[in-house]
Amino acid sequence: MSTTTLLHSLFKYKAWSNNQLFVELAKAYPVAQQEARHNAMRILNHIYVVDQIFAAHLSGAVQSFIATNTTETPTLEALRDGVAMLDAWYVDYSTDLSSEQLAENIAFTFTDGDKGLMTREEMLTHVSLHGAYHRGGAGRIMAQAGTPPPRDLYTRFLHQSEPARRAA
Repeated sequence: MSTTTLLHSLFKYKAWSNNQLFVELAKAYPVAQQEARHNAMRILNHIYVVDQIFAAHLSGAVQSFIATNTTETPTLEALRDGVAMLDAWYVDYSTDLSSEQLAENIAFTFTDGDKGLMTREEMLTHVSLHGAYHRGGAGRIMAQAGTPPPRDLYTRFLHQSEPARRAA
């Protein structure tokens, strides 16, 4: 498996995982659990902001964020839709990157003003791992509030998206 193939698979998994999490998060929360839902959404919004920042770095666009989260929390629907669109962008972006493109260094500025330098491959790996880490945090909040989070497992994604793997 090439690095491009693996990264593409990881971004398809990320999109699948995000969708599963939003489905569960949309289930009714009692009034007493609105704070838990809000806290989970803040984490998901943080992932979304960071994903937007790195998409800008990767595409050469200027990003305008001054922090890794927004002051206001979007509605669940707006957040879900924005995440789905950005996930589709990453799936498309990761489709056909050459080893030369993956190895290309990209200079950028972090939201705190510090300078950074990473390869495209490192940036894509960061976006994938960062999202997984924080989805786990949102899932933990959901579980503590009585809403079981989805099973966010790469193995589960692979076997659901490619059922023939179960017959192997």
